[in-house]
Amino acid sequence: MSSEFDIAIIGGGNAGLTLAARLASQDSPPSTVVIEPQTPKQRDCSWGLWALDQQTQQLAQSTKGRWRRWQLIDDHSRIIHSSNQYSYLSLSSAAYLTDCEAQLREPVSLLRESVTALHSEHHQTIVETSQGQLSANTVYDSRPPKLIDNGLRQHFLGWHIQTKAPIKDADIATLMDFRVDQSRGLHFIYALPYSDHQLLIESTLISTSVEPQDWYRNAIECWLRDNKIEIAQLIGEEMGVIPMDTLVNDSPALAAKDQPLITTIGAASGAVRRSSGYAFQHIQQQMGQLAAGIAKGNMAVPTPLSSGLTTMDNIFNGVLISSPDLAVSLYMRMAKALNGDQFARFMLGQATTSDWLRVISAMPKGPFLKQLLKQLLKPSIKAVSHA
Repeated sequence: MSSEFDIAIIGGGNAGLTLAARLASQDSPPSTVVIEPQTPKQRDCSWGLWALDQQTQQLAQSTKGRWRRWQLIDDHSRIIHSSNQYSYLSLSSAAYLTDCEAQLREPVSLLRESVTALHSEHHQTIVETSQGQLSANTVYDSRPPKLIDNGLRQHFLGWHIQTKAPIKDADIATLMDFRVDQSRGLHFIYALPYSDHQLLIESTLISTSVEPQDWYRNAIECWLRDNKIEIAQLIGEEMGVIPMDTLVNDSPALAAKDQPLITTIGAASGAVRRSSGYAFQHIQQQMGQLAAGIAKGNMAVPTPLSSGLTTMDNIFNGVLISSPDLAVSLYMRMAKALNGDQFARFMLGQATTSDWLRVISAMPKGPFLKQLLKQLLKPSIKAVSHA
């Protein structure tokens, strides 16, 4: 393998390998290397998204579950959505990433190593790895981002289980069941029936601090007991932390005067929806646009989310933090105001003006006006970036 590349991609997750696969499909791909120490199987987890039928078919080999109906539940009501346009999908990240790796072809390759350092030399970036070094004209860094101190995050621990008895309503995905302990932040159970005897169940918390793992496990056990679900087998456990606030990138920003040599992509570039934690579709769109730009000689990374959408999400999160007693009702009000298609569009960041008006009219006005004023008066705080 050559040690000089047009592009080096650090990290072989959704952003890194999607970009590499799209570059590999071009007629004249730039020489590209993806640097990732782990195999897809070693980093397997579940990804959730809404998709139209065409994308659902494209992702069929990576799909663990698909639902046309989903629900949100609190102590007082159950809201069930259905859609003929959108499906809610649960993907195996290992299956998706393995498929991306299989699409790579020269001059796009994969290096199963870790990056230890980056530095500039003669208008290139030198990438130090565990086994040596290589150079690249442009580096795209997709490694997990860091949050500002006390930043809002969505954190979870989940079990994939086989149940003793058939699961009730196995055709409905439970996106949020708020009938759990709310003392540590906005807490809900996320439950996806993969079949009538297999279930993914996650205890999910939106707050500024991560809890001990046993706290989430206890919440899962309590929910299973309350719903009279008995475990026949624990198939696997997964956990994660998703940023829902301003990001900080602390690796060096190396650049020539007229061209950024290192820039972030994917979640590290702000592709996670701050009000929900969903990122898959935004990353897919960003990587598609970036690959198309590279084919034309434009190496700049597209902005994954509009500034207007990010501002609205910041206002929503501000209300979550300042008025925790309203947190559950905000999500329930939003779900009640929308039908299934509208809800899916809203969560995808593709809401129409009519969708937004429905949501805004359903929200309590006072707390949101206070947060809007706070956003307008707050000094601009910029995250450190590589660009």
